[in-house]
Amino acid sequence: MDLITELTILVLAAFVGLEVISKVPNTLHTPLMSATNAIHGIVLLGGILLIGEADGAFNKLLCVIAIAFGTINVVGGFLVTDRMLEMFKRRPEPKKDPRS
Repeated sequence: MDLITELTILVLAAFVGLEVISKVPNTLHTPLMSATNAIHGIVLLGGILLIGEADGAFNKLLCVIAIAFGTINVVGGFLVTDRMLEMFKRRPEPKKDPRS
């Protein structure tokens, strides 16, 4: 594919993604974000596999940047998921005073 076709696909994907995400209600946003961690994990693995075969400093730099952003996204997604799951844990009951 030529560069114009690839840029057109990128712009259309960005617009479609923006429209889809803007229509998601707030109650579903965090569960969907945690579900996308698997997808980002696959992207991260692909970046790690590609960095070994990359030729040239520029291609390796792009792979390193992609791996760094992918890692930040995966870790952030897991932190948000963990925080969300904390809301559903039972709180310990306060200890009663034995004198009363």
